[in-house]
Amino acid sequence: MKLKTWLIGVAVGAVLLQVGIVQAKTEVVVKADNKDDFTAVVAAVHQQMLPGGHYEFTSNADRAKIDTQFGAMQTLFDKYGTVAQMDENAKVQLFNDQEAVNAVLTHNDSNRLVCEHIAPIGSNIPKTICKTYGQIQQEQRDSKYYLNVTQQVPQLKSGH
Repeated sequence: MKLKTWLIGVAVGAVLLQVGIVQAKTEVVVKADNKDDFTAVVAAVHQQMLPGGHYEFTSNADRAKIDTQFGAMQTLFDKYGTVAQMDENAKVQLFNDQEAVNAVLTHNDSNRLVCEHIAPIGSNIPKTICKTYGQIQQEQRDSKYYLNVTQQVPQLKSGH
């Protein structure tokens, strides 16, 4: 019986390696119990979205989603002041808004580890390669920059 369980575990592990793995730390980023704490959390998140922050690669669309959710949460805190004073519907709304923001931030966290199982150029043997989301985004940014720079350099005509 133990051998059968072990074999199933090995098979599941092999499938995960073949399809690629995305690993993310689940951590609560946005959570506040009162209006003042919420204001501090919003400021901290916006600070982390600046260059060099954990969420610097957050797209404009995701930033707009976050700000919309923050606006909804701010409305609740303006009305009730604290979570303890909120009715059940407001608490559920606040929770859902917090989860939506946390999901966007977790996805855009520069330290989130992303692994792929791919065959390197010139090889048919796949390897698992892991990079942080920040490294991937920086590589894409650098590639676009390099492409733009090389396109702006005047090309020498052959034969002259």
